[in-house]
Amino acid sequence: MIKIIYAFIVLMSLTSCVSSYDIEGTSNITILDGRMLYLKVYDNNELKTLDSCDVVHGQFKFTGTVDSVRYAMLFMDDEGLMPVVLEDGKININIDKTRQNVSGTPLNDKLTGFMEKYVQLTNRINELGREQSRAIMDGRNMDTVNMRLAKEADKIAEKEDKLVTSFIVENFDNVLGPGIFFMMTADNTYPELSPWVEDIMSKATDKFKSDPYVKDYYEKACHNQNIMNGMSSPNAGITQPISGAPTPNELARPR
Repeated sequence: MIKIIYAFIVLMSLTSCVSSYDIEGTSNITILDGRMLYLKVYDNNELKTLDSCDVVHGQFKFTGTVDSVRYAMLFMDDEGLMPVVLEDGKININIDKTRQNVSGTPLNDKLTGFMEKYVQLTNRINELGREQSRAIMDGRNMDTVNMRLAKEADKIAEKEDKLVTSFIVENFDNVLGPGIFFMMTADNTYPELSPWVEDIMSKATDKFKSDPYVKDYYEKACHNQNIMNGMSSPNAGITQPISGAPTPNELARPR
């Protein structure tokens, strides 16, 4: 009897680490109909396909299990569409021409709140570019216009930095912190030890630092910095980040 109880406890401890995801999605974008969508996760220094499904009449569905809560990316072929957290519960995804939304579970609701604020700032930056184009067409004094737009761009960049940094710091110990760090760095030409990365790592918890992507990126960034400072051998070359991940601007772009 004792052996049976012990075996049951072991089984429960193993199954409690498993997360079941149940995703139902809708889209009114006709180009998605009949296309294959992929859920990809970062594993062993690359994005790997975890699951896939067809879009049929604007509907798609993913179901499965993962060994723990995972931060994933939704792709159409090689094009990144949006991030999603694979966690227990009913997850709803809506993709339309103006926005992408994921909801239904705590971390996904939190992710969407962040992404909506981030997209607003990105759209404002894009609007500055359109304002500049209109000013050129109107024959306005571009020195004056560019000075004003540069000041506005600096303000938006500062807000964006505060938004991203505070969100990562608040979520150091769940998948959203490393996930957004991944989103902000995956499109870099090579891992770089920027002041922003140094600031994040100076505040980071051990759990955040031990995340596979964060750990790999930071080690490579430090190595590359040492090469540039002449403190390390460049024989191994400057390591490249993973490929195929959507850039923040691509995620913010309306579909």
